[in-house]
Amino acid sequence: MSSTARRTGTSGVDLGPAFGLAAALTILAAAGVLWAVLHGAAHLDDKPAPPSNPAKLVIGLFDGTVQWTSTATELAATAAAAVLILIVLVLWLLLRGTGGRQLIDKSDQHLARGSRLGPLGESEAGKIAKRLGVTAGPGVPVGQTIKGKRTLYRSWEDVMLVIAGARIGKTTSFVIPEILGAPGAVLTTSNKDDVVRTTRAYRDTIGTTWVFDPQGLVGEPLTWWWNPLSYVTDEVKARSLADIFEAASHDPDAKIDGYFGPKGRDLLANLLLAAAVSGQDLPQVYRWLTSPTDDTAATVLEHNGYDLIAAAVQGAMSAAPEERSGIYGSAEQMASFMLNRQAMAWVTPPGRGPRREFDPHAFVRSSDTLYSLSKEGQGSAGGLVAALAAAVCEAAEDLAKTQRNGRLPVPMLVVLDEAANVCRWKELPNLYSHYGSRGILISTYLQSPAQARSVWGVDGFEKLKSTANINVYAGGVDDIKYLGELVQAIGKYTHDRPSVSHGKNGRTVSRQEQSDDILDVADLRAMPRGRALVLASGTRAALIRTTPWMAGPHAGAVKDAQS
Repeated sequence: MSSTARRTGTSGVDLGPAFGLAAALTILAAAGVLWAVLHGAAHLDDKPAPPSNPAKLVIGLFDGTVQWTSTATELAATAAAAVLILIVLVLWLLLRGTGGRQLIDKSDQHLARGSRLGPLGESEAGKIAKRLGVTAGPGVPVGQTIKGKRTLYRSWEDVMLVIAGARIGKTTSFVIPEILGAPGAVLTTSNKDDVVRTTRAYRDTIGTTWVFDPQGLVGEPLTWWWNPLSYVTDEVKARSLADIFEAASHDPDAKIDGYFGPKGRDLLANLLLAAAVSGQDLPQVYRWLTSPTDDTAATVLEHNGYDLIAAAVQGAMSAAPEERSGIYGSAEQMASFMLNRQAMAWVTPPGRGPRREFDPHAFVRSSDTLYSLSKEGQGSAGGLVAALAAAVCEAAEDLAKTQRNGRLPVPMLVVLDEAANVCRWKELPNLYSHYGSRGILISTYLQSPAQARSVWGVDGFEKLKSTANINVYAGGVDDIKYLGELVQAIGKYTHDRPSVSHGKNGRTVSRQEQSDDILDVADLRAMPRGRALVLASGTRAALIRTTPWMAGPHAGAVKDAQS
């Protein structure tokens, strides 16, 4: 049983000491008031002073040797009012520090705090920033300590994984503050308009804001475009892009044909490569998929030195009719998003009027912001969102490789909100740790562990958790397996348990040391809004207060920018 589960009460605030002190103060104050009132009344009435000993004073009132006069009544009323005000003030001072306390806060005494916060603390995070040569402060704020409300930081080399259920405050307390606190370029994904609406005006004061809105989530005018085929520089990149399109084309739990699925993905990759090397656009890839007898792609590949890949395309074309239909049909399904004309307008060259072309390599050298938006369901552009994220991150990696320390000169934040829904990037778990060492600081936001397991598999989710320098649990999850693992990671605390026995020699009390979980599954299931657990590498778990952006350091600047 956890430390919090053994405690009773619903407020989460232990008022016993406060009321005990108040009772003691009341008794002392009453005695003092009685003495002052009777002596003051005697002085004003020009009568002999009563006994100085409080006990004799009280006895005298009962046996009639000390008189209670009307003057004493007036003085007593005035003194009572003054004492009442004093008691209220003392109680307010005692309880002020417990404002907003939650039942779970009692576990804070057994968790990391003070000097045990390690890299989360301002001092240690500041040392990391100095070592990396980053001058934009100690890091990205993640919340505040329960006691003292000290700000805790994610350092400039940390990648993060956040699990937060629906309507927990994830966007207001984590996603938006992270974007506002970025020192350089920011890429963020989302399936809602609130992030753009809140942060865009402020980020406009820092650099250019690019809103990729292929499904019209915010009604962004079509003033620029990005060519996904610019990412395809060789057969490896073509395969990566095909993998992304394939992952976005079906539900994570859908069963994929073990033969036609991989064959279709290979064909799609080969046709993407053919379109890229011949200067074509994405719609041409779909045209080739619907024309299995068109050998243009194979010819293009052969002329550009990709003989074996050209042979693979020819092999698919010359397969038996049923097999060929299965291969092409599978690839066509992966490319079905290309039928969405609204989405394709964002990734094909402009037909009329000038439009800027987005360049990932220029973006990572800037302090710009890229909002990449999509939503689940029919006509989803999630594949394009994931492809754009991959292109930007790989451009950042290319830049980092040219630097003396192998890191970006200014860290780039990659905020993958609703990652399992709109950014199913299969390679993400394999890249997490590496990108952190390059100054590409990814934070992945998920509503549940089940989402992660469905997209990246059990092993992929475990890799995400283990390679993230900071894991955050903000509540709203009912996954018993995941919560049980958290209980073990949080650890136990020891305490003395009294044991009473009775024998011939009377009653004997002994004490035994006992260990209990600091928090149990029930505590974690009931995690209240405004609290989160942070598990950082090299330190014990810490309980934090989450800080909405409206109460953060950029609130004033956001308001000024929006006005």
